[in-house]
Amino acid sequence: MPSVAKSFDQQFARFLRQQRGDLTYSQFARKLGIAPSTLFRLEHASQSVTLGKLEEILKRLKLPISDVFS
Repeated sequence: MPSVAKSFDQQFARFLRQQRGDLTYSQFARKLGIAPSTLFRLEHASQSVTLGKLEEILKRLKLPISDVFS
């Protein structure tokens, strides 16, 4: 059974890919306030997001956390 952290990382990765749409990694990373390399790792679920960074990303996207799970 996958861990909660791994399941969340995978869900968050899908969410980020959907939100990025046609933007480049650089464009979307700038919007989120993170490095393009960090965005790449988050989108491939090879890095976990911290709660603080999650809050910051959602604030910049003007979205509630519930949107990550929809």
